[in-house]
Amino acid sequence: MLAIFKTDTGKVRQHNEDNGGVFMNVQGEVLAIVADGMGGHKAGEVASGIAVNELKQQWQEVRTALTPAEAEQWLQEHFAAVNKKIFEHAKKNSHCEGMGTTIVAAICTSRFATVANVGDSRCYVMNEQGYAQLTEDHSFVNELVKTGQISPEDAAHHPRKNIVLKAAGTQEEIDIDTKTLTFEEGDKILLCSDGLSDKVSKIEMEQTLKASLTKEEKADRLIELANQYGGEDNISLAIVEYAARGESRCNEC
Repeated sequence: MLAIFKTDTGKVRQHNEDNGGVFMNVQGEVLAIVADGMGGHKAGEVASGIAVNELKQQWQEVRTALTPAEAEQWLQEHFAAVNKKIFEHAKKNSHCEGMGTTIVAAICTSRFATVANVGDSRCYVMNEQGYAQLTEDHSFVNELVKTGQISPEDAAHHPRKNIVLKAAGTQEEIDIDTKTLTFEEGDKILLCSDGLSDKVSKIEMEQTLKASLTKEEKADRLIELANQYGGEDNISLAIVEYAARGESRCNEC
């Protein structure tokens, strides 16, 4: 696997409440994560940090290859553990009250990729079928789109587009979405916070992922575009590419 994670504070905010990374276990399989924290007085970065550190630690304890069903179960169980840890931390620390984080994560193997998400951080996939958004936003505006009250075009400019209906750590229980797809040579997965997806179009994302650039250059180009278009939010992304045999490595792991 070729994999990279990058984050940028953006052009407006003073602090970066996003977190993430790409982590390899002893099987050589990759877990990529993007978490977008929320909460007052830097509590968002506490929540996203807890999420990423907990998932990283647990992933590095995985010693055997997972089946797709086991990968989905692993993500369900460990998102639940993350949710509990953030929720309990907020209860014990008054300055963290109400904090939470979106999480999108992908387990990528030589046979499949399993994706889980809560909140509005996204996963996109590029394969022989084209480029598509794999996850569904858990947001107020997406509910309006699903029920036909507004169009997708209206959603991009809706004044309440940043209201998230689900996040890790804000409630005692968590309900996440999981999906598994075949992951083959040449396929690419992009995980990102809304600091990227709110600013950079799907067409621009696709063109960047298709470009004859290194993974570092692709990541830098996407962040550059988001900042060119305003950069009002923190910008984070992870790219995982299924490399040709002999190229496999994960420099950021």
